[in-house]
Amino acid sequence: MAHSGVKLSDETLVGQPIDLNNCDREPIHIPGLIQPYGFLLCLDEQTRQVVMASANTQDLLGVAPEELVGTGLGRLMEAEQLIEVERLWPSITEQGRLLGVRLDRVLNRPFYKLILHRYDDLLWVEGEPVADTTVSALDLPTLNLTLGSLLGAATTLGMCQVAVEQVRALTGFDRVAVYRFTPDDSGEVIAEAVREDLPPWLGMHYPATDIPKQARAMYLKNWLRFIPDASYMPTPLVPARHPMSNRPPDMTYSVLRSVSPIHIQYLHNMGSQATMTISLIEDGRLWGMITCHHQSPRLVSYELRDLCQFLGKTLSALLKTKQQYDELAYRQRIAETQTRLFELVSTQPNFVDGLHRFSPTLLDVFDCGGAAICFEGETIRLGHTPTPTQLADLVDWLREFAPNEEVFHTDSYAQLNPAGRAIRGTASGILAIRLAQAPNEYIFWFRPEQLQTVTWAGRHEKNQTTVDGQIFLSPRQSFEAWKQAVEDTAVPWQPLEIAAARDIRLFISDVRLKIFNELQARARSLTALNTELERSNEELDSFAYVASHDLKEPLRGIHNYSLFLLEDYADKLDAEGVSKLRTLVRLSQRMEALIESLLRISRAGREELNVEEVDLNELLAGVLELLAPRFEQTGTTVAVPIPLPTLRCDPVRLGEVFNNLLTNALRYNDRPEKHVEIGVAPTAHPPYHRLVDTTAFEVLYVKDNGIGIDARHHESIFRIFKRLHGQDKYGGGTGAGLAIVKKMLDKHGGELWVESELGQGATFYFTISKLL
Repeated sequence: MAHSGVKLSDETLVGQPIDLNNCDREPIHIPGLIQPYGFLLCLDEQTRQVVMASANTQDLLGVAPEELVGTGLGRLMEAEQLIEVERLWPSITEQGRLLGVRLDRVLNRPFYKLILHRYDDLLWVEGEPVADTTVSALDLPTLNLTLGSLLGAATTLGMCQVAVEQVRALTGFDRVAVYRFTPDDSGEVIAEAVREDLPPWLGMHYPATDIPKQARAMYLKNWLRFIPDASYMPTPLVPARHPMSNRPPDMTYSVLRSVSPIHIQYLHNMGSQATMTISLIEDGRLWGMITCHHQSPRLVSYELRDLCQFLGKTLSALLKTKQQYDELAYRQRIAETQTRLFELVSTQPNFVDGLHRFSPTLLDVFDCGGAAICFEGETIRLGHTPTPTQLADLVDWLREFAPNEEVFHTDSYAQLNPAGRAIRGTASGILAIRLAQAPNEYIFWFRPEQLQTVTWAGRHEKNQTTVDGQIFLSPRQSFEAWKQAVEDTAVPWQPLEIAAARDIRLFISDVRLKIFNELQARARSLTALNTELERSNEELDSFAYVASHDLKEPLRGIHNYSLFLLEDYADKLDAEGVSKLRTLVRLSQRMEALIESLLRISRAGREELNVEEVDLNELLAGVLELLAPRFEQTGTTVAVPIPLPTLRCDPVRLGEVFNNLLTNALRYNDRPEKHVEIGVAPTAHPPYHRLVDTTAFEVLYVKDNGIGIDARHHESIFRIFKRLHGQDKYGGGTGAGLAIVKKMLDKHGGELWVESELGQGATFYFTISKLL
């Protein structure tokens, strides 16, 4: 692998080679070396004479450095140029300033631009060549559009994307990216403009050690660093030390300053031959950098670099405002989502439904991967979350280690609980709120480990390089270092997210308190209403029983006397009188049947069940034996496809259920061939259209091929004395049979319903509990 020619083991710390462990202590501000594409002269501030010169002046200017030391700039300049420089010296600061004239006195040499600055008690004169390959185009209309785009960007990321696209358009670099520092000084590529055939770096992460502390300090002081050819051989200064201070000069603001050999090797391993870096500074803090890379050497003019630096400073000035807009937009999104969520929670009978059944859900409140609700023994999961078992373990851990935390948050659960490593893929970061004093009721939001959301966009091969036993840093090693630093760690929860979670907890607490108070009031009201209803039902049952029992005696007298009159006085009455007596007998019989039905219904509601193990096959056989004459008379066939089960029930009451249903099946059938089927409904593919818990209830049926029942009467037929036909049709009857059946099944905790179409027969389904 190609490298710079300056080994990592060069002694720049006393007795120590520069390596991956101590590069943060490398004195990069005093290398005593420059990049050889230009030359450097250091002048004494008082005498304005050269005290140090770069060793390459012989090659570039035709004058040896030793000949330049002790002379003035008049050795290289015309008088008019020297006057211009002298005029500028009083206003020169540490920041470089481009001279308006070029150095062109030496024949057969390229022209040089001169950059001036003052620092470390020296006047610095640096010369850069003006070459045909220089990219230099100052397009003011384009600059105006660029500034407008930066100002108009809606977000920080949008603004950074505008910046990289414009810098690449201006300079022609293969790749331009914005690298943002995180609070732990690691970094991430957040915006990029790149040549189409190159792999993207967007999303790449690097550890804090990639840019040592002293390099960060340099980036704060000097906004722009430029390396036109990363394969350069550094050129030393002559002499190496300042004659007066006896030390190398501080080259912090030098345009040509040579960079660390570690950084040069890093560039080689990245495949970069030319780079430019522009600092992004917010409130005196290094926020990030615009970093440019090219696969071949590239000389970008000082004017154009100055323009890019201007864009970098403009971007820096806008950072705080844009980030405030970002935070405001996120805060507003959270607030709007909270408001809609609170409306859903407030309007649902079960407030938990409002948290997950509609849109938005809990998952939509924050930027996270998953959410979960643990409430009253139920676990509801949204998005990517731990399993229910893992959630139960998490709740147990919170109960033990954070029992008093109403709002709990961490970006590294695994560091608090080793068991957390098993769920780091979904829940390295946890934000939890305790719903109440109940120990197991929580709402969770989860963020995955950062490594789960990062794609390594660079080279995947292992490219560790060594020279003379020293390890060179590479992009892949850099990513691995970052990976090790952030393992088991998620993106931290922001203060505004924690505050919003606390608001959600308080709102749910208020809703639950309101529901509790309403339920208490409703419970008191229902208790009083139930007591009154029970009393009314008891009185009604008692009245019905007494009334029906007491009415039977005088009614029986009316019936008997009517019969006596017919027997003894029929010959003394005319035909009309006899007809009226017969009507009186018929009506008294009808009245007695109605009273008997009322008495049976009253008795069914008043009497307690005598529950025992009953073989329904034997019970049904007894009912069929009683009804056998009517089956034979009507020519009705009865089928029981499969044996009936044994259940716990009241055999007398259930016998009456079968009797009434079979009697109805016989009565309401006008077919020449009548069929009745009694059976157990299958559970796999039930033929009925009602939701039944078949684990707790057995579903039985009585099916006939009779006249059927119109769907609009499916409910009303179970009301007492409800008949769908005239008294003289289908054998009469009081219309109380189905009401009695329903009453008896209610006592068993079962249900009764019919499924039928007019003219298509009817199937009466009823359920009996398996648990009585």
